[in-house]
Amino acid sequence: MTDKSPVRRALLSVSDKTGLVDLAKALAARGVELLSTGGSAKTLRDAGLAVKDVAEITGFPEMMDGRVKTLHPMVHGGLLALRDDAGHKAAMDEHGIGPIDLLVVNLYPFEAALARGADYDEMIENIDIGGPAMIRAAAKNHAFVTTIVDVEDYSALLAELEANEGETGYAFRQRQAQIAYARTGAYDAAVSTWMAGAIGEQTPRRRAIAGTLAQTLRYGENPHQQAAFYLDGSSRPGVSTAKQHQGKELSYNNINDTDAAFELVSEFAPEDGPAVAIIKHANPCGVARGETLKEAYSRAFDCDRTSAFGGIIALNQTLDAATAEEICGIFTEVVIAPDASEEAMSIFAKKKNLRLLTTGGLSDPNTAQLSYRQVSGGLLVQDKDNGFITLDDLKVVTKRQPTDAELADMLFAWTVAKHVKSNAIVYVKDKATVGVGAGQMSRVDSSTIAALKAARMAEECGLPESLAKGSVVASDAFFPFADGLLAAAEAGATAVIQPGGSMRDDDVIKAADEAGLAMVLTGMRHFRH
Repeated sequence: MTDKSPVRRALLSVSDKTGLVDLAKALAARGVELLSTGGSAKTLRDAGLAVKDVAEITGFPEMMDGRVKTLHPMVHGGLLALRDDAGHKAAMDEHGIGPIDLLVVNLYPFEAALARGADYDEMIENIDIGGPAMIRAAAKNHAFVTTIVDVEDYSALLAELEANEGETGYAFRQRQAQIAYARTGAYDAAVSTWMAGAIGEQTPRRRAIAGTLAQTLRYGENPHQQAAFYLDGSSRPGVSTAKQHQGKELSYNNINDTDAAFELVSEFAPEDGPAVAIIKHANPCGVARGETLKEAYSRAFDCDRTSAFGGIIALNQTLDAATAEEICGIFTEVVIAPDASEEAMSIFAKKKNLRLLTTGGLSDPNTAQLSYRQVSGGLLVQDKDNGFITLDDLKVVTKRQPTDAELADMLFAWTVAKHVKSNAIVYVKDKATVGVGAGQMSRVDSSTIAALKAARMAEECGLPESLAKGSVVASDAFFPFADGLLAAAEAGATAVIQPGGSMRDDDVIKAADEAGLAMVLTGMRHFRH
C-alpha cells in the first residue's frame, strides 16, 4: 500500500441526485471511467455523459424491482481486491474483475420515509441492501478505495483529486471510511429502532443510537470538557430544529437549558392563553400565565428575579414587541418561541449577545419519545415522562374541599413540578409560580427553600407578606413525613397536590386537616433526576 491511490474507475449509485452531474463531469474530465445503476445512470446519460451500466459488468440485469443489482463478485471484487496482493490480482485477472477505485453512494431515503409516516410495507422497501454492502466493502479497503457517502463531501473529493493530480491520500481515505461506517451504522440504527416500535418491542436485545453532527461546541459544561451537539433526525420542534436569528453560537449549557425551557412551556397550549417559562440551570425559576405575553413574562420574572438574570426564556406564543421590550430589561442568554414579530426582532437586534430562536411550533408533550442517560458501562433508557392528570384524576383526601381556583392552580403547579429536579416543591398563586424548591436531598428542605424565595421576593417587591400566602403547593412525590407539608402551611399555602402512596399518608392527611389545608392525591409521581 502506498499513501496515494489513483482514481481511474468510479461507481456512482445515489438516491439523492443533488450535485451528481457536476461531480460526474469533473471526474470524467479527469478521464475517470464512470459506472452506475438505474436512475443514477439515466441522470448521467441525460446530461450527456458516457456511463457504463453495472448490468453490463455483472452480466445480469437489475431484477426484483431493483432489489438485486450490485450484489455480485464483479462489483464487490472490484471494491475489495487488495491491489498489492498477488493472489488478489491473479483472481481479478482470471475472472475479468476490474478495480473500482471510487465509490459514491447514498442510501435509500429510509429516514425521510419514516419522517413522513410511511406505512410498514413502504418502510420495508426503503431499506437499502446493496448500498450499505458496497459502502462497507469499499470502506474496509480504504487502503486503495475512496468512499463518499455524503453530498457535502463531493467538493472535498474534487479538491483532494486536484491537489494530488487525480489521486487521493491515505488520510483522506481513512476519514471517508470512518464517515462511511458511521453512515451505515446510523442507517441500521434507524431501521432497527423503527422496527422495534413497529412490532411493539419495548426492550430490544440491542439498542442502537445514532446522531448527525450539528455543531462543534466551544466546550461542555466546563471549559476543560470537549463537546458537540448531534441531531437524532427527529422533526419535533425545539432547540434542535429552531432557527437562530441573532447572537453567538449556543453553548452546551445553553442548549440543555433551552431544551428544558421549551419542553416546559410546550405543556401550556397557546389557545388557552399566553405562558412564559424562565429556566436557570435546567430548573424553572419562574413560570406563569397572563392575559398577554408581557404580563405572563412579568409574573414569571417576579417569582425569582435574582435567578432570572442570565436565564433562558421560553414563550408559547409569537414574541411581540411589548414583551421583547420587557425582556430587554435584564441580561438574558436565550429566548425561544414559536415565532417572533419583525418589531420584536428589531428590538432584540440592539442586544447583540441575546440569542433569539424560533421553532415554528410547540413540542407535543404527549408524543412518545425515549429518554437516554449514560452510566458507567451502559445506558439507561426510558419513556419520556408524558404523564398528565385532569380534574377527574384528583382524589380529595382532606375534610376541606379545594376551591375551583385552588384546583386550577394545583393543576398548574403539578405541570411545573414535572419539570423541576427532584425533590421538587412548587408554590403557585393565580397561575404563576411564587416559589420553587428544586433538587434538594430532603423534601422539607425543598419546601423551606421555596418558601424562603417567596418571602424574599415579596420583600424585594415591597409587599407586606410572602408571595406564598394563599398559594397552593405541589410536590413531585409523596411527603414521607408531615414536616414538608407543615413547612408549606407555615409559609401560607392553603392547598396541596401530591401523589400520595407513603406509609404515613394517614399522618400527612391528619396534619393537613389540623392545618386547615385542602389536599388532593394524583396517584402519579414526577421524579426528575
